[in-house]
Amino acid sequence: MDPEDVGCRARYMIRDRDGKFPALFDAVLADAGIEVVLSGVRMPRMNSIMERWVQTCRRELLDRTLIWNQHHLLHALREFEQFYNPHRPHQGIANARPLHPLPAPLCGCR
Repeated sequence: MDPEDVGCRARYMIRDRDGKFPALFDAVLADAGIEVVLSGVRMPRMNSIMERWVQTCRRELLDRTLIWNQHHLLHALREFEQFYNPHRPHQGIANARPLHPLPAPLCGCR
């Protein structure tokens, strides 16, 4: 899950305008060469997919797992990512799993 582990470097940090992020947070990112991109004012859907993933990860993994250290956290997140992306049913594709073909339609109508 750490981009530097696989040779990638983050260039942008997309975040909302929440007061949880002090100016020091932006300064630390700027020192690391990461540009902060703010979401639009009163536009909650701009970052909703990532916020939903974080909420799901927290509810389904982190609230149920005792994490001992950073190595254990990264291992647990990698395992959850492998489960979450290809193996679980997705509502957007008729509750099929992305690695399997779509189920046959119940009738010939659409």
